[in-house]
Amino acid sequence: MVPRKLVLASPRGYCAGVDRAVDTVERALDHFGAPVYVRKEIVHNRHVVSELAGRGAVFVDSELDVPEGGVVVLSAHGVAPEVYRNSKSRSLRVLDATCPLVSKVHAEARRYAARGYTIVLIGHEGHEEVVGTMGEAPDAIQLIGSVGEIDDLVVPDPERIAYITQTTLSVDETLDIIAALRRRFPAVIGPARDDICYATQNRQNAVKELAREVDLVLVIGSRNSSNSNRLVDVTREMGVASHLIDDETGIDPAWLDGVETVGITSGASAPESLVTRVVEHFRALGTELVESHELVDEDVHFSLPVELRRAAAG
Repeated sequence: MVPRKLVLASPRGYCAGVDRAVDTVERALDHFGAPVYVRKEIVHNRHVVSELAGRGAVFVDSELDVPEGGVVVLSAHGVAPEVYRNSKSRSLRVLDATCPLVSKVHAEARRYAARGYTIVLIGHEGHEEVVGTMGEAPDAIQLIGSVGEIDDLVVPDPERIAYITQTTLSVDETLDIIAALRRRFPAVIGPARDDICYATQNRQNAVKELAREVDLVLVIGSRNSSNSNRLVDVTREMGVASHLIDDETGIDPAWLDGVETVGITSGASAPESLVTRVVEHFRALGTELVESHELVDEDVHFSLPVELRRAAAG
């Protein structure tokens, strides 16, 4: 049960938004010293959270849990306006690590709401990004997660309806939902550019290419990582076995029975060090061939939050 070959998907792992968010916490610890408080998980990966906690980051469920005057980093998933108001009332020093692509969706929600539109948000109920986006216009937004939920939508004016989406969804599934939404509401409008982030799209495209060459795909990512779960879904939809693992310890030897070639990818919040650990695990078993499947070269970079840059400059 030793695979003959590993094929690594590329791109994989950290996106620009995750890189920026993790870097924000690390630099805040360097500049302000511990403790630096982080609202929710900075990104959805338990290894990243554990490492930052080891350096002095304190993860809290709410900004109300941060001592008055403390330094708080807001996660990459974005927050509702109420969080900023609460932080201001507690004199917190806020470092906003919201991914700029999530901020774009928030801006769309505010713009559509201001124009009197009913907004359909396509996303997963309870996900932190969805909670933050809905907070921008709670009276105007209705959440759906599947084509089947479209029939239940109650829209005051079918001529004034708009849609926005969570950034980490399945590209194909989202296109199906949007198409069904257009069939029911021909006047529906949407953003000029797709809300699903470039990294989510690229990683799904890469794993589709990978799935054509391998017998099994292992996706490195945590259970609460939406984009990692979608990589598993996309692969299985192509008829190829796929499993989500946190690291090499999550690999079930039974999965390798009859498998010659294993594909490996990682979600946008999984560090490359975990890929290295998985590769070394297979090398220790006796796998010798390791190839990389290059699909696209990502060169996106986001600047650190302005609040952190100002603090560092001062």
